[in-house]
This record gives sequence, structure tokens and C-alpha cells, in this order.
Amino acid sequence: MLCDDCGKKEATIQLTQIINKEKMTLNLCQSCADKRGFHSPFEGVPFPLAEFLSSMITPLSDIGKKPVARTEKEIKCANCGMSFSQFASKGRLGCGNCYKSFRTQLKDLLRKIHGSDRHRGKIPNLPGMEMEHLKEERKLQEELKKAIDEENFEMAAQIRDKIKNIQEKK
Repeated sequence: MLCDDCGKKEATIQLTQIINKEKMTLNLCQSCADKRGFHSPFEGVPFPLAEFLSSMITPLSDIGKKPVARTEKEIKCANCGMSFSQFASKGRLGCGNCYKSFRTQLKDLLRKIHGSDRHRGKIPNLPGMEMEHLKEERKLQEELKKAIDEENFEMAAQIRDKIKNIQEKK
């Protein structure tokens, strides 16, 4: 998206103001934002998430030690060039492509923080049978995945058919 002021550079800052109950949003490049006098209130403020993430990534025994030179090549994002160690120290990913580049490391980190690397969301509060169907379908989906992982394809086919029956009843 191009800057709303100059129309030449890529907008990197979104400024939202509410004036007289009207919301106004401007997408600006860094130089136009500087001209308007906009500075992030978080600029120069330490980002506590970075410290937290760094502690989750770096083993406690290694904190305070000098980094050891690595012989293997460190993974970098193909889009923005950020390395995983830069993410660990900064606490923020450089771009959307970083999620793909660091997928394995992020899964491990999410498991440490949340206990799981998947977000399942909440089950809606639905009346009686609808809720039972949803719970049964979710349980069968997990069984199907397990059967496929174990290469028990006959059982997987039976579970798949049960799921289809539940979906048809909805």
C-alpha cells in the first residue's frame, strides 16, 4: 500500500485518530510520518516480550555466556533476511514470511509457552444435539488423524464415513 501523503513510498505506519467521534486513518511512509511529527510512543522503550521469548529460546544455563560460533548456517527469512537469533533478541518477526521460515522453531516455542502448537478455539454454546454432533465430529477427526498416522486405512475409511454421516445430519 502506498503512502497517503506522497503516494510514492510504501506505507509502513498506520496512524488512526478519532476527531469529533469520526475515525480517520492515514497510511504513511516513515519520512511523511516524521514530517507530520508522528513518533511511536514505544520507540526506544524496551520490549518485554523480547526478553521473555529470549529466555524461552535460550536455555537458562546459557544466559550470560558468550555465544558459541556455530558451524551450521543459521536459518534466515527469504523475504526480509531476519535470522531466528534476531527474532529471539528483538521479540518480533520481520514479516509474514518469517512464520513459514521459522515454522519448526516457532512450533517448539509455542509448545513451551502454551503447552500446544495448535489453537482450537472455544466450542460455541449451542443447544443439545447440535453440540453433541460437534463434539463427536471433533473426536472423530482426531481419531481419523491417528488412524492415518498409524497407516490403519481401513479404520480411517470407517471413521471418515462416520464423519460424513454426522455432517449430513446437520
